[in-house]
Amino acid sequence: MLGIARAPGTCGELVQGKLDGTNLLVTCPVNFYSVVTVKLNNTGNIIVAENLPKVKLAVEKTLHFLEKPGYGAEVTVFSKIPRGKGMASSTADIAAACAAVAKGLNMIISEWNIAEIALSIEPTDGLMFPGIAVFDHIGGSVARVLGPAPEMDIVIIDLGGIVDTVGFNANMNLDILNKAKEKKIEIAMEKLEKGIAIGNYKLIGQAATESAYANQQMLPKPDLDKVYDICRITGGLGVNVAHSGTVIGVLFDAGTDCIDKAINIFSAEGFNIYNKARIINGGIDVFEESAGDNFWKPLNTYTEETFGKLRKDTG
Repeated sequence: MLGIARAPGTCGELVQGKLDGTNLLVTCPVNFYSVVTVKLNNTGNIIVAENLPKVKLAVEKTLHFLEKPGYGAEVTVFSKIPRGKGMASSTADIAAACAAVAKGLNMIISEWNIAEIALSIEPTDGLMFPGIAVFDHIGGSVARVLGPAPEMDIVIIDLGGIVDTVGFNANMNLDILNKAKEKKIEIAMEKLEKGIAIGNYKLIGQAATESAYANQQMLPKPDLDKVYDICRITGGLGVNVAHSGTVIGVLFDAGTDCIDKAINIFSAEGFNIYNKARIINGGIDVFEESAGDNFWKPLNTYTEETFGKLRKDTG
């Protein structure tokens, strides 16, 4: 019994903070993936690399959720997502592992189930939901799809170092700092939701930039002003950050020549450019074989019907 699934990483978040006392982040999925292969067996032992304890725990919890606790598994992970940078590497590993187990068992698991499993392991991104989603990354009390991914490219700049997401979210001062920026996050969310709803990418860029600057009191990005200046002079739409990580994203309309100009300037200024990426719809893909063809099939697909269902279910 074999299951293969993949989940995207992120370039930080478009917006993150608290509203009315509830933690939330808005996903920023990009086209880098963690691919997890699970070979199920009857040994009861789960074998996975020692440096991936969260993946092992995700497999155990998924087997328990699917009422198959006696199964064992050989698990391999191939990921292009850097770790400790705020690009949701752990969430992508966990989400893909959950889906791969279900696929191997030929059983159904929803993005809601996967989110709950992930949250039981650590604070988690909402990248398992289709489209662009707002998600309570601590308690899971909010999960709502805002709409499909905008057609935007990102230059991902790594300022260096790593951040332990679990340790960051355990900081006792976070509540005070989040409260201080709540009004800014409220304004940013209003712009972001409107921008996604009407396809106004300038509003999305403005919202992301406002959230990035509001986060400077929590996890400062020392070169944010310089990065934003280069963004503006090269025709960028704004910047976003990993609110609990080390990367800054510079947002552009997809396919524009401006992005190459920006990359040249950032390189000349000595910035470490991790990569260029495209914002994509969130969600997990499972590997299918049919009539001799191999392809990735979305576990969940963004549709207007899905959007409506999620809004009805989550407010």
